[in-house]
Amino acid sequence: MAVAHAIPAAPESVAVVPKHHILVRISHWLNIPLLLGLGLSGMSIYWAAPVYKHAWNETTASDDYIADLGRWIVMHAHLHGYALPGSTQADTLPAANDWVYNHTSLGTGLLANALNLHWLFAYLFMANGVLYLLGLSLGGGYKALLPRRTDPAETFAMIRYYLGIVPAKLLRKPWKHPVILSKYNALQRGAYASMPVAATLSVLTGWAIHKPQQLGWLQGLFGGYDLARIWHFWLMWYFAAFVIPHVILVLVDGWDTLRSMVVGWSTRAPHAK
Repeated sequence: MAVAHAIPAAPESVAVVPKHHILVRISHWLNIPLLLGLGLSGMSIYWAAPVYKHAWNETTASDDYIADLGRWIVMHAHLHGYALPGSTQADTLPAANDWVYNHTSLGTGLLANALNLHWLFAYLFMANGVLYLLGLSLGGGYKALLPRRTDPAETFAMIRYYLGIVPAKLLRKPWKHPVILSKYNALQRGAYASMPVAATLSVLTGWAIHKPQQLGWLQGLFGGYDLARIWHFWLMWYFAAFVIPHVILVLVDGWDTLRSMVVGWSTRAPHAK
């Protein structure tokens, strides 16, 4: 009697799919040093004239909330016996006030140099933005960022997925990823589409601050000089808030996602859209 042997299933074929235009990839990676340079030089500029201030405190020698945060960090670390980088037990006020600035900027007391560097990075950032938009247009990548009727339902599905993935992993329970039939899910689409908007607002508020007399009409669009500075300040933190989860989710998604932003193509099963 012949013995029936199980026929092994043929391995599923994988398609190589174009994903990112070369100009999009170049501009994407250039944004890393540019945003870093803008952030570091911008914080040095902020130190010289804080947007958020309180009444001068003689005891702490400060009227700046960020300086207050630096002092609190240093003092509480010393109180609990921790040695922070860039500080010693001998640190006293007002030296401790500069701890945050010294670790998130080019340093204090460098306003002229920071301004020059900030505008160098700003011009490069604007040129890089044009490069990115050109790449989106030539490669048709903008189509993946356009809103869709399914976005509301897909957004809630993805929020539910992200909220449940960690508990599911801890409990070792299956947690199915929502079916996504497009290049990006709704949350990714919204986040990626917001970047050109945030970049444009950063450039416009930057010019409103830089040329308040010549561009008074632009300053007025943001509610005046002080409000333009507030807009500019929080846009910087918006970029920071985007980058951190972006990097984490790319790493979680796997090597193929990261590689596609380097080589421009992705491998996937033919049924995935």
